[in-house]
Amino acid sequence: MRIGFYHLTAVPLERTLPRIAERVLADGQRLLVVADETLLDRLDELLWTYAPASFLPHGRERADIQPVFLSKACEAANGATHILIADGIWRDEALSFDRTFYLFDESRIADARTAWRQLKGREGANLSYWKQDEQGKWVEGP
Repeated sequence: MRIGFYHLTAVPLERTLPRIAERVLADGQRLLVVADETLLDRLDELLWTYAPASFLPHGRERADIQPVFLSKACEAANGATHILIADGIWRDEALSFDRTFYLFDESRIADARTAWRQLKGREGANLSYWKQDEQGKWVEGP
């Protein structure tokens, strides 16, 4: 399983999540987005309005028809093999997915470090750390 730690420093979640979702869908995959209820409300609205010429098919109900499913639970109800943890709170259930995008900002850096230490060396876990440069481009870290 590939687990990418994405440290949000220059571009916020609201601009990062749609880009990742677009890439996942372009690859013919489905995505589960996990967060707390308040953040899910914001993300649901965001995915309708983030760009005037774009549309990301998504929803919070009828998971089976949603290419991007927004949920509090780490369950691939939409058949997703990719999961994006949007609220910076690591969930071990993400280990059952082929690809995990774990997004966190400065307020969750301690949580991310704890998750990294717990996952480092775990069999089958391929960890990577990504940080944004000043222009918002993702650069893989050490």
